[in-house]
Order: sequence, then structure tokens, then C-alpha cells
Amino acid sequence: MKKTTPNLFLALIILAIPFAYAASIYPSLPDTIPTHFNIKGEADGFGEKSSVFLGPGIMAAVGLFTFFLLSNIKNFDPKRFKSEDDGMFKKFALFIVIFMSIMGLIITYSATNHSINITKLLLPFLGLVFAIMGWYMPKLHQNYFAGFKLPWTLENVDNWNATHQLAGKVWLYGGIIEAIGTLVLPSVPAFVVFITCTAVMVLIPTIYSYRLFKNGNQIN
Repeated sequence: MKKTTPNLFLALIILAIPFAYAASIYPSLPDTIPTHFNIKGEADGFGEKSSVFLGPGIMAAVGLFTFFLLSNIKNFDPKRFKSEDDGMFKKFALFIVIFMSIMGLIITYSATNHSINITKLLLPFLGLVFAIMGWYMPKLHQNYFAGFKLPWTLENVDNWNATHQLAGKVWLYGGIIEAIGTLVLPSVPAFVVFITCTAVMVLIPTIYSYRLFKNGNQIN
């Protein structure tokens, strides 16, 4: 049995949880349910109750694709990263599967509980996910599939390492700010805070990487 087989079984079980939840509530659903929400968390799109399986289906498809990509990254990444990265990427693959499964649950729960504002579930959760990704970033060695894959980070390993050290801190604290801010603020300000923080979290490491490149990748 391949080492990835137990992880695959676990991933399939995790991704099946939102489907099980959707199936359990399906008989009690009205004929029409919300399928889309605006930035205020209000439903602005509707569909047949069978669409309750759409969210879990999309999340499962993305989760499985990412799982296979990260679990087998050593076989086709031209960077041929260190062997110890393989275990870390397999753990990260399961993390993405868990993330997608929870996303499926949030979407399904929000679509079937009209009193729940989806932004109060989704945005704080995404903030926590970004914080966890920030914790992972300094551990990522140079590769073509995960991390800040910029021209300057892929060209120089020192640039990659320095950029991801900084990005890890920015994403960790930025994600925590997003989680807290979007939880306590009203829906529209919470959305603005989330988008602004995310943009800053992307721009700071990108600008830093470019400036480091212009400085000859010399870290002061």
C-alpha cells in the first residue's frame, strides 16, 4: 500500500462530511433555497433545493485536486525540493482538504439557515486560515506550486527564504486581524477590512521581494 493511500481515505471521509450534512437536511428543505449572498450577507440568488449539494461538490472537487497536487508535488516540481518537504506538503494537503470541507459546511449551513449572516462565519474563518498559512510559509522551501511564486523568489533561493520569512509574519498577524475585525464589525465594514488586509498581505511581501532583487538579493 502506498504511503499516500491512508491520507487519501482520510481526505475522502473529510470531504464527504458536507455531503452527509446536506443529505440529512435535504428532506426538510423548502423547494427554493439561497445560492448566492451579497457583501451584506443577504441572499440575492436562489435555486432548487437540490442545489444544496452544489457548494460541497465544488469544494470537494477543488480539495481533491489540491490534495493530489500537493501529495505528489515531488514527482513533477522542477525545483526538486528537499526530501523532508514531502511530509510537510502531505500535511498541508490535508489542511487544504479540511479547509474545503469546512467551507462546504459553512455554505450549506448558511443557505439553509436564513437567520445566519454568512459573512460572520466565512470571513473570520478565512482570516484564521490565512493566519495558519502564515505559520506554514517560513517552512516552505523553493518550489513552483506553493508560496509567493514571484520571478525574483523563483530565481534566487535567498530571495525566496527572506520573502517567506516576512510573508509568514505578515499573514499570521494579518489573518488574526481579519478574523477579529470581521467578527466584531458590521457586514460591509467587515468586508472592506478583509479585502484591504488581504491586499496588504499580498503587496508587502511582493514589494519586499522586488526591492531585495533590485538590491542584488543582499539581505541587510
